[in-house]
Amino acid sequence: MEAITFSPAQVHIFNMVSHITSDQALEQLREQLADFYAKQVDAEMDSLWETGEWNQQKLQSLRGSHFRTPYNR
Repeated sequence: MEAITFSPAQVHIFNMVSHITSDQALEQLREQLADFYAKQVDAEMDSLWETGEWNQQKLQSLRGSHFRTPYNR
């Protein structure tokens, strides 16, 4: 069996979550993580918009598109 090696970031997260003792604290952490990633997405989209890689025309071309995986029954 191969040993798993964790990065310093993973170890830090494990140490932090070991102190969560309630559902309320867990929900607060989930909200903070969601906010963190939302800010990263916003910053990346702003960067794409400023460089011209993303624009109103591309945004409009996706309007009404459906990208869900079709499931066969």
